[in-house]
Amino acid sequence: MSAGHMSASHMNAGEVVLELRNIHKRFPGVHALKGVSFDVRAGEVHALVGENGAGKSTLIKVMAGVHQPDEGELLVRNNAVTFQSPKDAQTRGIDTIHQELSLYPELSVAENIFLGHAPLRHLGPAWSPLNVIDWQDMNTQAAALLAELDASDIDVRRKVGTLNIGNRQRVEIAKALSLEASVLIMDEPTAALTEADVAQLFILTKKLRERGVAIIYITHRLREVFALADRVTVLRDGAYIGSHPTAATNERQLISMMVGRTIDQLFPKQTGTIGEVVLEVNHLHAPPLTNDVSLSVRAGEIVGLAGLVGSGRSETAQALFGIRPIEGGEVRINGEVVNIDTPRAAIRHGIAYVPEDRALQGLIRPMTIRENVSLAVLQDIAQGVFLNDRAERVLAREAIEQFAIRATGGEQVAGNLSGGNQQKVVVSKWLASKPKVLIIDEPTRGVDVGAKAEIHRLMSELAAYEGLAILMISSELPEILGMSDRVLVMREGHLVAEFAREDFAVGDDNTQARAQEHIAAAMMRTPTTPAKTPTDIPISPVGATS
Repeated sequence: MSAGHMSASHMNAGEVVLELRNIHKRFPGVHALKGVSFDVRAGEVHALVGENGAGKSTLIKVMAGVHQPDEGELLVRNNAVTFQSPKDAQTRGIDTIHQELSLYPELSVAENIFLGHAPLRHLGPAWSPLNVIDWQDMNTQAAALLAELDASDIDVRRKVGTLNIGNRQRVEIAKALSLEASVLIMDEPTAALTEADVAQLFILTKKLRERGVAIIYITHRLREVFALADRVTVLRDGAYIGSHPTAATNERQLISMMVGRTIDQLFPKQTGTIGEVVLEVNHLHAPPLTNDVSLSVRAGEIVGLAGLVGSGRSETAQALFGIRPIEGGEVRINGEVVNIDTPRAAIRHGIAYVPEDRALQGLIRPMTIRENVSLAVLQDIAQGVFLNDRAERVLAREAIEQFAIRATGGEQVAGNLSGGNQQKVVVSKWLASKPKVLIIDEPTRGVDVGAKAEIHRLMSELAAYEGLAILMISSELPEILGMSDRVLVMREGHLVAEFAREDFAVGDDNTQARAQEHIAAAMMRTPTTPAKTPTDIPISPVGATS
């Protein structure tokens, strides 16, 4: 491919470049795909959505050449094809950007982009040439590809391992385009990105669409579907449910198609009695990202903590759980000053913490549900130096029943569960410790919409009916607004604004949108500017001018 040229640009907009007809795929005991048919067209973003277990991953692997269908056929530009490997799919212009990027950290940006197809130059006599990599040409072509992606700031000679995740993703996209990809499959591309990187990805995706690339976009985040996609296809239990232009549908309809039932509320907020202050934090100082933070959470209350990535939300939570050292201020539980210098001390004082990264910090994935659920209470169920297996089994059985964990039983390996069910295991582990305060960081990140509704219901019931004090950190403003009794906003390690539920709980789309705008504006507030009142940025009434 010559520098500065994207092969997809010559295709006619709307031309069907990839079509699947009646695709079936079976594994031992599982009919993973049941007659799936859909197409993707040049110059469109086609979203593919469904709950975990709907068949999305299997379908991606069929399109990418990892799996071969048992029945049905694939057509590339109306020609039937058979892929025996991902290399076959790439040869026909289909490439995949996986959630876990497939780059080599010790190689340069250019080397990663042209790995396996680097430009060559010929040395020696014509009758016996020696082919060597043309490093200058490779770097030039890599730079040209990145320039077309508005990524000229990335040095093509730099090691990929030194880049942040957003720039690594741009390198992955440049790699696909170097292979002349006309169909680009993006699997949960925003799962690990900051807000700034998400905005950059959106711009890049639209640019690729304008240049004729067909994009299959897999996501759990329905707001991304409506922000980016031209059409959306829904899978449920391995079957094709339907495809619609995004302009002709809405979130409620998509949710109903995905879960097979109507979810009247994605945020089933229960109204309960809010009691006395359980957690009180005064002038907490845990540098570098927690500075003079004061907050409180009452029994039966859900307090949402909003802010950009890097604002200090997670770091404050980790300080309250004893992971990060506290250098100043005080923490009170039920009015009593407590010293929290380790997670063990936090647990002893009734604080539980569900971390943002459940796979690395919340679960021990190779262990069973039974073993994970008991981790926070091992001392309570031990008999001398031995664990009480019966007590562990009882905890696991109660967790599976209470939280509706979809599993074969307590002996199922936690790492084999869906994302939503893994999150339920983490929550159940901490609730086994009978906490007074639950700090939960990104409660529904990477889980499907049905599991989101279940986790939200669980949080709401724990607060409303059991009086648990919950501090919820989330990057999703609809979740913050839907679940919180109060919202606190952090910026650069400081609390900069507070909102009461009556400011945003009106069930009107305009009010909700305006509330999101005001909270987003608070996230950008200069921390040195003191708030005039706790509700520093009031929510305007519906119909009022801002």
